[in-house]
Amino acid sequence: MTAPAAITAERITKALGGLGVLDDVSLDVGPAEIHAIVGLNGAGKTTLMRILLGMLTPDGGSARLSGVQVPGAAPQLWSTVGQMLETPFAYPELSAKENIYSSARLHGLGRAAAALAADKALSDLGLDAYADFRAGALSLGNRQRVGLAAALVHTPTVLVLDEPTNALDPRGVIVLRRLLQDAARERGAAVLVSSHHLDEVSRMADRISVLHRGRIIGSLAPGTVDLERRFFDLVLQSDEQELG
Repeated sequence: MTAPAAITAERITKALGGLGVLDDVSLDVGPAEIHAIVGLNGAGKTTLMRILLGMLTPDGGSARLSGVQVPGAAPQLWSTVGQMLETPFAYPELSAKENIYSSARLHGLGRAAAALAADKALSDLGLDAYADFRAGALSLGNRQRVGLAAALVHTPTVLVLDEPTNALDPRGVIVLRRLLQDAARERGAAVLVSSHHLDEVSRMADRISVLHRGRIIGSLAPGTVDLERRFFDLVLQSDEQELG
C-alpha cells in the first residue's frame, strides 16, 4: 500500500499583480522521496513553494502538508517542517551558531537539545571553523550553508528548499546531496527542491517535474542521458502548442 503524500499541491492557481503565475498546478511528494521542480526563471517555482509553506494564499486549489490543509495549520505541524526560500535564514548580527541554535529553538527544541543539534548541523555543513563568525561577515556560500543548517537542524520530516545549491562550491553541493538523501532514505523525510542545475537534481532526485509558464508540462527521468536537451524539448513543445 502506497503511503499518503507528505506534500501535496492540488490544482493550485495564483495571480500576482494581475498576472497569472500558477495555472492548475498539481504535484505531490511522498515520504522518503526527493522530488525536484525545474524550470526557467519566472516559471513559478518560488511562488508554488511559498503557497505550500503558507506564505501566500492560492486563488484556487489547495496545499497540504502531512495531510493537513496549510492555512491555519497548528504549530506542531510547522515544527516538523524545514524550509529555505530565496534567501537563507541568517540574522547578520548573530553568529553562525547562534542563527542555527535560534532555528532549532523556534522549531521547538529545548535549550540543551538545540545546542547539541546546532553543533551537529555546523559539523554536517562544514561550518565548524565559522561557528563564531557573524553571519553578515560570511561569504555568500557560507551564508547559504548557515541557511541550510537552519533548515535541517531540527531533523524535519518535510523539507522545502528553493535553489539550495546556489552559491555552494562543488564540495558543498556533494555534502548537501548526501544530507538530503540521508534525510529521505534514513528518516523518511519528504523533500521538495527547486533548481536550475539539471545535472545535480538528476543525481539526487527520485522524480523531476518541469514547471513552465506556471504549468507542469511534463517530467524528466533522473539519470537520463542528455537531460538538458530533453528539458528544452519539453519547453519548446509547450511554447509551440501555446502559440497554436
